[in-house]
Amino acid sequence: MIVNNLFFKKNKIEYIKSFEQRLNSEAEEGDIGYYHLPHLGNEIISEAENFFNNKEYDDIVLIGIGGSSIGIRAIDNALIAKKRKARLHILDNVDNLRFNQITQQIDFKRTIFIISSKSGTTVEVIALLKLILDFYKPQNIGDNFVFITDNGTNLEKFANKNNAKVFHVPANVGGRFSVLSAIGIIPMVALGLDACALLRGGADCKNNFINEKNDTILQKAYHYATHNYAKINVLFSYCERLAGFNDWYIQLWAESLGKKLGCTRFGLTPIGLIGSRDQHSFLQLIMDGTKDKTVSFIKVIDHDFDDKIPDLSLDYLEELDFVKNISMSNLVNMQCDATVRALINEGLSVDVITIDKLDEWHLGYLFYYYELLTSAVGVMFGVNTYDQPGVETGKRILKSLLIKQLTCNK
Repeated sequence: MIVNNLFFKKNKIEYIKSFEQRLNSEAEEGDIGYYHLPHLGNEIISEAENFFNNKEYDDIVLIGIGGSSIGIRAIDNALIAKKRKARLHILDNVDNLRFNQITQQIDFKRTIFIISSKSGTTVEVIALLKLILDFYKPQNIGDNFVFITDNGTNLEKFANKNNAKVFHVPANVGGRFSVLSAIGIIPMVALGLDACALLRGGADCKNNFINEKNDTILQKAYHYATHNYAKINVLFSYCERLAGFNDWYIQLWAESLGKKLGCTRFGLTPIGLIGSRDQHSFLQLIMDGTKDKTVSFIKVIDHDFDDKIPDLSLDYLEELDFVKNISMSNLVNMQCDATVRALINEGLSVDVITIDKLDEWHLGYLFYYYELLTSAVGVMFGVNTYDQPGVETGKRILKSLLIKQLTCNK
């Protein structure tokens, strides 16, 4: 169960009705593929299960950048308490230290390498793949390499030439919206996590907000998009295991909503915080600094771990004896409640997402919820939520610099 309580005034439904219609049209027309992912993954799951059941492995190395890795990192972090078939290592940066650390930890013959790139030409991914191939010099790539990419890419052609398994991402699904596609499903199956439950969570979220017309997301999106002075959105997650989810949200929000139309620039700056740690740093800025922020809290009822604070009285610290026989999960949730109340008292726009526990279903729901929220804000801004021209500009400049350097070295 997931409940989202809004602690700000809702708008009349007629103010947001047109945005609801545009969002529904976007979902129905089929050009934006993430809307339909919860209903498309069962066949991929069966195919992946058949593939990995015939493999023996202790480690999985995922090579991917941005949307090709950040979602599965969020899943892996959130479900750290769950038993899995293997250890997951993620190479998502061209940092030689990380590469060396991973190669020292794994046995190549008992490792599955998942190469994930929608375009099939991501510079960093191909560079890391070349490092792996040169380091291990495998005779048969098809033995323990898996590729995830769009249909017909050059990366797929390379995989086919080497008899390696390929899974496809729908062409109309952008990388940062792809966590419920093969991008997230294949590593989950390899780890032994419940990918079916992840998709059910996404499907239930879609049903709640699109089919059953729950207006919470639209109200929240409209409040964010039309706020007079709050252009920074803080996600304050009161669970250490949601740090990866915060990172996923930051990419989704920044890359989708930071856009330019002519001379007009749009964007809401995302910030991810973890409670109770960041109560002792960033909260001061939110409380007493410029009121340019809205704050969403995520509160988890069942933290899986529930150690109690011992009934001990320490010399000179007797004034803190009230913190005893309280579970750690109860303490962190009370800290969340206290922070929420403090910010409401300061007149900030606040909402709280309360989830029963961190499992695959709840994560699937949460992923889809934030994707819908992002789409709704994009519709209200009138921008293209699904492109990334600023990122592409940087990629083109990088390519020209590398080609220039190669030419000079000849």
